[in-house]
Amino acid sequence: MATAQKSSETPEPRFLETRKSLIERLDNWEDTQGWNEFYRIYSQFLFRVARKAGLTEQEANEAVQETFIGVAKNLRKKKFDTSIGSFKAWLMNQTRWRIVDQFRARKPDSSFARPRDYGEAGERRTATLDRFADPAGDELTKIWEREWKENLTDMALRTVKTKVSPEQYQIFYCYVIKDWSTQKVRDHLGVSAAQVYLAKHRVGRLIKKEISKLEKQPI
Repeated sequence: MATAQKSSETPEPRFLETRKSLIERLDNWEDTQGWNEFYRIYSQFLFRVARKAGLTEQEANEAVQETFIGVAKNLRKKKFDTSIGSFKAWLMNQTRWRIVDQFRARKPDSSFARPRDYGEAGERRTATLDRFADPAGDELTKIWEREWKENLTDMALRTVKTKVSPEQYQIFYCYVIKDWSTQKVRDHLGVSAAQVYLAKHRVGRLIKKEISKLEKQPI
């Protein structure tokens, strides 16, 4: 598998439109294309979650790799059924365990195991583990939900990019995503203020519609 942090490939629009179908395809161990798509869609998302949970870049990459291995093994053993639970919640728990494994693997005297707001090294390490090991706790859940929403936005952007003209998308990206002023967009792209506002509203509306559609998918 490629390193999560360095992956630059983007998922195909057809999979953005039907993630549930993709997950069902993963039951087929020989479906290499399905697994590759699944990795491209979720690897960056899981990497960001692991990093914001407090892992180093190397640890986060390890956690992502181990999460995908765990998902593959569990799906192969039919340990997840889309009809009886949320894949999103199941994937979060798979990720939680791998993050906790990385914390546990740290040496007790590691500087990474000693967050500033805790007491002695052992106590700090235990507190860090407790924050993420308890499924009832909301520390990882908060991180997960924030990154999940960002991931939906990223997927929506990629889909909408294929539905509008390159010029409109570029205007929207500079004005909304990069937060350029109207004048800066006009100067750099050679467009009018009317074109800037038109792109903002048209592309923005399509993105909201796409996010709404993704949020309704039962995973």
